[in-house]
Amino acid sequence: MGRLARSGHIPLGYYKDAAKTAKTFPTIGGIRYAVPGDHARLDADGTITVLGRGSQCINSGGEKIYPEEVEQVLRKHPDIYDAVVVGTPDERFGEQVTAVVQPRPNTRVDHQSVVDFATQHLARYKLPKTTVLVPEMVRSPSGKPDYRWAKTRALEARGLSAK
Repeated sequence: MGRLARSGHIPLGYYKDAAKTAKTFPTIGGIRYAVPGDHARLDADGTITVLGRGSQCINSGGEKIYPEEVEQVLRKHPDIYDAVVVGTPDERFGEQVTAVVQPRPNTRVDHQSVVDFATQHLARYKLPKTTVLVPEMVRSPSGKPDYRWAKTRALEARGLSAK
C-alpha cells in the first residue's frame, strides 16, 4: 500500500505556489512525478486498487477507513440515492464513520437499515455509527462530493460545531 503517483506528461506546477508544487510534483530518483494524494494498493497480479484520498481517510481506533469504499456500498442500498461518508469525533476511537445519505424519492431510510445493509459488505469497524439524512446532496460541478459540506451537516446533526 502507498500513494498513487505517475510520471510522464504532468503539469509544471501550481501558479505562484512553490511549496504545493514541491509536495505534489516531487522528483524521486531523477524522475518527476505527480502525486495527487490518492492511496492505492498494488495487488500480486499487477492490478492497482485505488483506496481513496488520504486527506479524507477516517482513523477510527487506529484503523484506516477510506470513505469511498463505504460510499460505494451505501449507494447500492435500494433506498439510497446518494451517500457521502465523513469522519466525526468519537471519544473512544478518535473518529467514527458518519454517513450523510440522500434517500430515493418516496422511500424511508433509517440508521438501522443502513447498517444492516452495509454489514453484508463491510468489516464491522467500517460501518457507519451515525446516519444523517439530507434532502439533497451537494457536489461540485464535476460531480465530486463536497466533503466539507457533508462534514458540517454531520457535525450539526450530532450537536457538534464545525471547526
